[in-house]
Amino acid sequence: MMNGCVKKLRCVRYRYVPLVDDHGVDCVIKREDGSFIEVQIKARSREVIDGDAALFAAIPHEPTDNFYFVFYSERLDMMWILSSEEFLKECVTNKKGKNAGKHSIWFNGNRTNKKTGERHEYCKKQFERYLCKDFARFH
Repeated sequence: MMNGCVKKLRCVRYRYVPLVDDHGVDCVIKREDGSFIEVQIKARSREVIDGDAALFAAIPHEPTDNFYFVFYSERLDMMWILSSEEFLKECVTNKKGKNAGKHSIWFNGNRTNKKTGERHEYCKKQFERYLCKDFARFH
């Protein structure tokens, strides 16, 4: 499922994968200036229900320096990269229920083509600035 995202990540020169999935860190990257960033990768498969191609829900997260999220939608073949701060600014936080305190972000909308009547998922305008084709943001 994350094949497209993982292929792109191979281009990052210094990347390290933790032996244990601890604290939601999937990858550690050494930047050109010698500093390190932690990365959590979230992906949605091609098989999710229509309209949910880029819905990422029930994510526990507290503000963390040098921490980034990589969100990948296989069906849309789109990737968004957000820092911890950007994610917390853009997400919705559940107020009650079993996922109270957890965060969700929905990068896509779903509209009907007036001519064909077909539904079409697309990246919401407010999230276009986070779209990335590669990992240059980490350099």
